[in-house]
Amino acid sequence: MRRVKRSWQQSGKLIQARKIKYFDPKKSKNLQKNLAIKKAHKVEKVTYLRKIGRMPEEEERFGRK
Repeated sequence: MRRVKRSWQQSGKLIQARKIKYFDPKKSKNLQKNLAIKKAHKVEKVTYLRKIGRMPEEEERFGRK
C-alpha cells in the first residue's frame, strides 16, 4: 500500500484529486442575480421585523430562543 501511495504521489494524481475534491463550478449570471435579490429581500424582511419588535436582535439569528 505504501508503494502504491508513493507512486500516486509522484505521478501527481493525489494532488489533482485533492484539487478537484471541493470544486464548485461558477454559477451563471442569472442565478447569481436571482440569489442576490432573494438575499436582499430576506435581509430587508428581517430588519423590518426587528424594527417593529417582532424579532429579537440576536437570538433568532442563531436559532436560540
